[in-house]
Amino acid sequence: MPTITTKDGVTIFYKDWGTGQPIVFSHGWPLSADDWDNQMMFFLNRGYRVIAHDRRGHGRSSQPGTGHDMDHYADDLAALTAHLDLKNVIHVGHSTGGGEVTRYIGRHGESRVSRAVLISAVPPLMVKTPANPSGQPKEVFDGFQATLAANRAQFYLDLPTGPFYGYNRPGAKPSQGTIQNWWRQGMMGGIKAHYDGIVAFSQTDFTEDLKKFTVPTLVMHSEDDQIVPYVASGPQSAKLIKGAVLKTYKNFPHGMPTSEADTINADLLAFLKGATAASA
Repeated sequence: MPTITTKDGVTIFYKDWGTGQPIVFSHGWPLSADDWDNQMMFFLNRGYRVIAHDRRGHGRSSQPGTGHDMDHYADDLAALTAHLDLKNVIHVGHSTGGGEVTRYIGRHGESRVSRAVLISAVPPLMVKTPANPSGQPKEVFDGFQATLAANRAQFYLDLPTGPFYGYNRPGAKPSQGTIQNWWRQGMMGGIKAHYDGIVAFSQTDFTEDLKKFTVPTLVMHSEDDQIVPYVASGPQSAKLIKGAVLKTYKNFPHGMPTSEADTINADLLAFLKGATAASA
């Protein structure tokens, strides 16, 4: 399997297919590069080079006991782009992966970056604070950690069966394949990385990172996102990024790159080609 080894000895698995302008995909918690299957095939077949990695402690990457924070995630992404000597890169991040992309740009700059896309992403800050009153109480994330520690396997069935893909909404038609694939990806990773990752995605403040963006950026978020609520996320990030385009969806779930892949892929492609996608 293609891997790199980071400065602190962590093995990072990655996929690298095709030629052309590179698109690097950063996945959400607690998944893997496999969560981008639809996008990888879609953009590969349209002449792009597509790359996705398993975050440290996730998927096929090694499972260290430490380093499960946004600075390490960003440094691992920087190590991958340097190893592959990528230039003119389009970075696409979903959920926690959106935080990874944001911290990468804030921490490592844009010398290798041409565009950025944040999908259902955790920035600017998920947890509620005096400065972020629309965030979620810390007790919500403490509960996630407690549930994870008590029975990770059941927790990883409950999330995709319910709010992650909006299957708890009236009239929804759950896909058992999608649910099982989510569970499979989650259980491939390590519980310590996933436990610590809850703190990383919920308590990291990306405000200053977002202010450093100068490349064209698309922020995609649904008003019905039950995992990363719209009010404290997408619109707030778009306000902090100079010139960002905010693409709002009405009834899509958090996992819309999978459940609504045709729409998301079309809107991504339109942005990459410089067009404005039609409203959903």
